Amino acid sequence: MSNVKPVVTRKGQEDTGTNQSGDAVRVSGVSPQHTPATKIWFGKVTNEPGYRSPPHHHAEAETGGYVLRGKGRIYFGENYSEFVDMTEGDFVFVPPFMQHVEANMSVTEELVWLTTRTPDNLVVNLDDVSDEVLEGYRRPEGS
Repeated sequence: MSNVKPVVTRKGQEDTGTNQSGDAVRVSGVSPQHTPATKIWFGKVTNEPGYRSPPHHHAEAETGGYVLRGKGRIYFGENYSEFVDMTEGDFVFVPPFMQHVEANMSVTEELVWLTTRTPDNLVVNLDDVSDEVLEGYRRPEGS
């Protein structure tokens, strides 16, 4: 029998020592950083209204996401000219090494999603692009 027991990460006690991408803030509920997990990262990602991540990829990690609240868009492809939109209740899969930008398409509501990665929350930030490259993206006035 194993000595490993279930580990509960209480609200407000999530691990914040994870790699971030600009305005995409990631907190971990289950990860090698603070639980016995060895092959999974599971956490919550938030984007304030009208904000986005810089271009990045997640190395060899496979990524699954679930939108809890808000309107998200993932830009990808050449010069980030392709995109998929997501709203509350949608799941998304992002393949390993796919360069992308995660954006909150609302300038008034927060975007909140759950994200899981195997084997860990690998984040490789890339050179930023101007907002104008991202079709339909806009920031709140005055920001």
